[in-house]
Amino acid sequence: SSAASDVYKRQLQDKEKSHIQLLTIIGEVEGHECLAANSKTTKYEHVLPMLAAVEENEEIHGLLVMINTVGGDVESGLAIAEMIASISKPSVSLVLGGSHSIGVPLAVSTDYSFIVPTGTMMIHPVRMTGLIIGVAQTFDYFQKIQDRISGFIVEHSRIHKERLMRLMLETGELTKDVGSVLVGPQAVQEGIIDEVGGISEAYKKLRELMGEETGFCRLTACSGILQFFTGYGMIFHRRQKPAAGTAAGFCRLWSRRRMQKWAY
Repeated sequence: SSAASDVYKRQLQDKEKSHIQLLTIIGEVEGHECLAANSKTTKYEHVLPMLAAVEENEEIHGLLVMINTVGGDVESGLAIAEMIASISKPSVSLVLGGSHSIGVPLAVSTDYSFIVPTGTMMIHPVRMTGLIIGVAQTFDYFQKIQDRISGFIVEHSRIHKERLMRLMLETGELTKDVGSVLVGPQAVQEGIIDEVGGISEAYKKLRELMGEETGFCRLTACSGILQFFTGYGMIFHRRQKPAAGTAAGFCRLWSRRRMQKWAY
């Protein structure tokens, strides 16, 4: 019939439709001033509204962040990182190529993070461009900015602050700078990134996180329905074992099978 055909078409459309939002952070994270036209940039005025829409859209169940950035503006990078971290839906990041400087907080802002084996992460102290006044207050302000960045990294990863500061102030690795470069597995060993992997591992982990959340919601809904039909939900009580022929016994058997199927 036409009704059955419409249902089948809708089912096909639901299967073909992705519930994962992709976000790419590439080039340089642009601040409050536009960079040169020949520079590849990530603009916060584009990313922040998109992340707000991800949180509001019920059809989006997960967020995958792909990163290949040299760093950029601290304020803009932290704003994006805080936005990603505050999203209630599952999120996974994947470092491709590099995630340097302010890219480190962006990489750890998700629920789970991956880095490809050849990916790199540069950790260094905060830098300042433009006019610098040589007074003590300037260096105090530098320290406040540094504490904001390091605090976010420590809060959203497994690295300790003391170890992070040692990597940040390393003087024997970079010839013209202070800091450290971590390659793939090193970032995992230091506790910054969760796992070495590529796009397939990132999708698999994100679907796993999405499945756990969906399964919990379905299990909660199933529990609520069963409690409604049984009055006080006594079918979950260990001391009460209704006979199979009773309504409560049927609900108990039905709930056990459905919960096993739904809680994936």
